[in-house]
Amino acid sequence: MSSSNNGFMLEVKGLDKRFGQVHAVKDLNFQIRKGEIFGFLGPNGAGKTTTMRMITCYMPPTSGSIRVDGLDPIEQSLAVRQKIGYLPENNPLYNEMTVREYLQFVGEIRGIKGSKLSSRIDDMYSVCGLSRMSGRQLGHLSKGYRQRVGLAQAMIHNPDLLILDEPMTGLDPNQIIEIRNLIKKMGHEKTVIYCSHILSEVSATCDRILIINEGQIAASGTPDELTQKSSSGTSYNVRLKGDRYEMETRLSEIAGVSSVKVQSVENEWVSLTLSTGSKDDIGEAIFKCAVDNKWSLSELKAETVSLEEVFKQLTRG
Repeated sequence: MSSSNNGFMLEVKGLDKRFGQVHAVKDLNFQIRKGEIFGFLGPNGAGKTTTMRMITCYMPPTSGSIRVDGLDPIEQSLAVRQKIGYLPENNPLYNEMTVREYLQFVGEIRGIKGSKLSSRIDDMYSVCGLSRMSGRQLGHLSKGYRQRVGLAQAMIHNPDLLILDEPMTGLDPNQIIEIRNLIKKMGHEKTVIYCSHILSEVSATCDRILIINEGQIAASGTPDELTQKSSSGTSYNVRLKGDRYEMETRLSEIAGVSSVKVQSVENEWVSLTLSTGSKDDIGEAIFKCAVDNKWSLSELKAETVSLEEVFKQLTRG
């Protein structure tokens, strides 16, 4: 079978995996376009790692099909592996090797030789910020630098599909920003599957997100689409000057407000949170209520539901 020209880097149809009585993955169906950064989320035990292992040829499915750029991981395992770069969550490294020895070892396994391999290693030093660590033993690296080496080994053969399982583990805030920018840059050239529990990073980085729970798809869409599908309404943070008890009464009478909670009182300034049961904009009604009651207003801010809240709604219980 030749490579696919339909625009999809990955196609998963009816994917099922059983381990005895345990049904780990149940009838998964999804597609990932070429050049897309795709978030793959789920709580521990949801079936994410099992799915990644089937895609990367570590294990066969019980039933269903996978196509990586049109190739079958069972029938064309070697060709599929050549197209994939994989950073697993536990990032296994040979601690006695130096950074350069390890990248050379991985590159040779990938069939890269001579000046081309030296050039690729230098590229990885630059991309992953490893130049100063070239001669350092892997066992003596910090967790953040070990993650960088893991990213370098996943990318050294210039794969079409990059699978990153918890790539931000152990990175400090500056490193997280660097790796986020790197992933976005790579998304222009490659297809990226990004698994993480840092949902703010997923929301900031991914074009589209799939959430699975108990081996099944719970939701999919862009970050904005997922938050719009949430059952939670919009909340409003308000800071007003006046009588707090009058505020609680008058604000709770606004159509659409389900609850009013006082967060703090400082002199005559009262900070409140108004919760709603819908996504209808009631900002104007809150402002009018303040004007009608002659309250001073210093803050009015709408807070839409976060990806974290959507994730909790979909995966709890």
